[in-house]
Amino acid sequence: MIDRRQFLARSTALASLATASPATASPRAMARARDDEPKQALVAITLDLEMSRQYPTRDQLHWDYEKGNLDQDTKRYALEAARRVSDRGGTIHFFALGRTMEQDDVSWLGQIAEAGHPIGNHTYDHVNVLATEHEAIQFRFRRAPWLIEGRSVEEVLRENIRLADRALRTRLGIGVAGFRTPGGFPDGIGQRADIQQMLMDQGYRWVSSKYPAHPSSTPGTPPDDALLDAIVAAQAEAQPFRYPSGLIEVPMSPISDVGAFRTGRWPLEAFLESIRRCVSRAIDRGAVFDFLAHPSCLLVEDPEFRSIDLICDLVHRAKDRAAIVDLEAIARRVPQ
Repeated sequence: MIDRRQFLARSTALASLATASPATASPRAMARARDDEPKQALVAITLDLEMSRQYPTRDQLHWDYEKGNLDQDTKRYALEAARRVSDRGGTIHFFALGRTMEQDDVSWLGQIAEAGHPIGNHTYDHVNVLATEHEAIQFRFRRAPWLIEGRSVEEVLRENIRLADRALRTRLGIGVAGFRTPGGFPDGIGQRADIQQMLMDQGYRWVSSKYPAHPSSTPGTPPDDALLDAIVAAQAEAQPFRYPSGLIEVPMSPISDVGAFRTGRWPLEAFLESIRRCVSRAIDRGAVFDFLAHPSCLLVEDPEFRSIDLICDLVHRAKDRAAIVDLEAIARRVPQ
């Protein structure tokens, strides 16, 4: 929010520039005045299209081995989410696994793309891009190591990313919109210049890999105000930036649906309150908020789409102070 002192200072600076001649209004002064102008909050709704362990029931663990084998309920939820946000004038940025493209019918995802929602690369098998040993790449390869036999970890990761891109382009006929790592990391891929280069070599200019660290509650205990405030504070670490390599990072914003529901066992109302506070912060500060969720989780925990509707409502009420955008638009905000 802008207080009276900031308002008067800004007005004086702008008035001085308006009356200054080109010779007296330096480029630096003009840029400083532009930087002082309030920015529009950029709010993204991002959905990772994968099956989630312990969903739809807590005893289901086999999805770790077939993350891309989406069930019909997950597909229906994704389609309806896309429709609802489209009707509000926004977009959802989806991330898909290459292995999903092996399913017989992918027309539902084609419908999402045709409606204008971008679809990014989430690797072929939901691999851990920070893996340094074969056993850490993916559960599937731990069970069936012959699938990656004779290849280095770097070769497996590179091929998994390339194949997902190829699968999406072949089955859907679309351009792939960015890359998100399976899992989020407190430092993103900041310590892995090799992975940054791997992505840039394959044509990616931005990545979504950072999920800032934040405190959590005891499972089954609803978050108190102190915890919710800490999650709001963590949004400062979820703003986009550029790695020294030139690759742009577009972080995920806490708390994710999996973090709240599967790990924390939160009630839906607590999750909604966290969203309300975090999106409101972004709007007040002209910042970025990247909602991270999974249809396979939300269809159980939020079957009426209250999370997505709430985000749309908050942005709508903010009028021109906020917009629902995709991650490409957020990446464009990062200066050269």
